[in-house]
Amino acid sequence: MEWVSGIIFILGTLGLISAWRVLNWVWLKPKKLEKLLREQGLHGNSYRILVGDIKDLFKMEKEAKSKPMNLSDDIIPRVSPYIQKSIKIHGKNSFIWFGTKPRVTLTEPEQIKDVLNKISEFPKTNYKIFKLLASGLASYQGEKWSKHRKLINPAFHLEKLKIMTPAFLESCNDLIRKWEEVLSSDASCEIDIWPSLQNLASDAISRAAFGSSYEEGKRIFQLQREQAEHIIKLVTKSIIPLWMFLPAIVHKRMNEIDKDIKSSLKDIINKREKALKTGESTTNDLLSILLESNHKEIEENANNKNVGMSLDDVVEECKLFYFAGQETTSVLLVWTMILLSRYPDWQRRAREEVLQIFGNKKPDFDGLNNLKIVTMILYEVLRLYPPDSELWGDDAKMFNPERFSEGISKATNGRVSFFPFGWGPRICIGQNFSLIEAKMAMTMILQHFSFQLSPTYAHAPSASITLQPQYGAQIIIRKVET
Repeated sequence: MEWVSGIIFILGTLGLISAWRVLNWVWLKPKKLEKLLREQGLHGNSYRILVGDIKDLFKMEKEAKSKPMNLSDDIIPRVSPYIQKSIKIHGKNSFIWFGTKPRVTLTEPEQIKDVLNKISEFPKTNYKIFKLLASGLASYQGEKWSKHRKLINPAFHLEKLKIMTPAFLESCNDLIRKWEEVLSSDASCEIDIWPSLQNLASDAISRAAFGSSYEEGKRIFQLQREQAEHIIKLVTKSIIPLWMFLPAIVHKRMNEIDKDIKSSLKDIINKREKALKTGESTTNDLLSILLESNHKEIEENANNKNVGMSLDDVVEECKLFYFAGQETTSVLLVWTMILLSRYPDWQRRAREEVLQIFGNKKPDFDGLNNLKIVTMILYEVLRLYPPDSELWGDDAKMFNPERFSEGISKATNGRVSFFPFGWGPRICIGQNFSLIEAKMAMTMILQHFSFQLSPTYAHAPSASITLQPQYGAQIIIRKVET
């Protein structure tokens, strides 16, 4: 009977430990964090067990997304209504509860600078579910981040990006040709440009990163888009206690997608590795440069493979290339075209600059870097969503590229109030890649078409990992006579 008593004692002890851990997770730790935040002068709602503010947050966002908004650049009430409400009630430096975890909202440039600059004190929060979409450099910390940053950096040097410019040109040519094919007899057409720009960015990253066309890599893009949709749905349903731990068909599908993407990428990488080992001439795409950088680092350290990236590491970086390189640039382009449709004078000024520099010739790398007005416009699009009046002045919620006429530093008065690509040591490694691609696309579109909003366009900016047009972007394009 002693062994029975022993088992009962062990089970009882384990039960008490589990109960304590649950109690700490759902109540004690959140209440301790709330006390610490309030002692630092931060304000927010009192913690509510398990759900916190998330139920109210999703309810407000669902209501805001239920209908389009007026044609305005003041999009915060639609995109982040709960954050806006929290700041109004609790002040600029406040917090909300995302389940059992508090999230602090900062609006002061100096505080933002500290967070973005002191990466060891403010590490990135990584959620396991998002790793199914993209991991790599964007999510790593410490020594692994430093190693990957060093190995990837050569692929994004300006001289390498200059070599990739023809890949952007080829992708943009395809877009222009497809739009010209759908023009009616009066050389105009209404088109939802959002899918077209997504395909453009997908094609460009595929050519520049892997030396293949969009048609060859489109399955990976489609799978990543499906993965993103699943993640958004799961995050939305996370207001249900323990939802993320429950087995479901969608979890199984997400794991299947992840395996499929990794398998496809490993095939591409292995073929490129074999080409490098046999001494075949390599292309100047991101993957080739990354693999060469990796091999060089290993050779310089007595063939110690631990100093380089493993196959799985390279796969994760490729997933990030695909997602970050496609999603972000297409979003920048779609809002640029929407805004230039609404502000035809800036569209005219941008076209005049493009024609002055390039005429009807194909854009080149050096010419793209001489585009001042187009650059100002792109910066303003990146700034506009979302703005803060106290940092940008009374016209903060208005489209005014002129504010960047003397550069970013002058426009921000040297404060950290403009960071579309992040800031500090972890600033986006691909920012020049994205801007060159965006300049190429806008240059060629302006050379060939004028455009305006269609009467069917519904203004509905929607946060879905990135800020997207919820109902598409219906634009009327017209062939430019030159």
